[in-house]
Amino acid sequence: MSLLSDSAAVVIRPATLEDISTLMTLIKALAEYEKLSHEVTGTAEDLAQFLFGNRPYAEAVIAEVDGTAAGMALFFYNFSTFLMRPGLYLEDLFVLPAYRRQGVGRALLLHLGKLALAKGCGRFEWSVLDWNTPAIEFYQRMGAELKSEWQLCRVTGEALQAFADLT
Repeated sequence: MSLLSDSAAVVIRPATLEDISTLMTLIKALAEYEKLSHEVTGTAEDLAQFLFGNRPYAEAVIAEVDGTAAGMALFFYNFSTFLMRPGLYLEDLFVLPAYRRQGVGRALLLHLGKLALAKGCGRFEWSVLDWNTPAIEFYQRMGAELKSEWQLCRVTGEALQAFADLT
């Protein structure tokens, strides 16, 4: 159900280098929503390098309503050993509060699902914080299955350096 006016439509487009400041704004808003603002340590230059540099590691799309950025999705490709096919992993999806429950998040997910199929992916995956009930319920309505038997493992910062130094 979309609450957008009849004249408003959600447009999903690939992010470009010119969108870095918009992406940074959306990423900071996402971090604030998740109460993780202190974890945003990267810079606009870092984002530009890793999205648009010589070796891009991820991609982003922006959702616009009437020419205004309403949300974004940042994603990358991984590989399934068992399917022996690539997969699309959604790292982050964020919709500004003023645009929630209006079809923006749905449009972003559907865009990425279609992209995954077009790229020959065998799966489309993402994680959701266990306290984010609205997002969990939304994803389930969209047909996503929560895989409770899988636990995320992460090594970052000084722990990553120590990990790499193990002999």
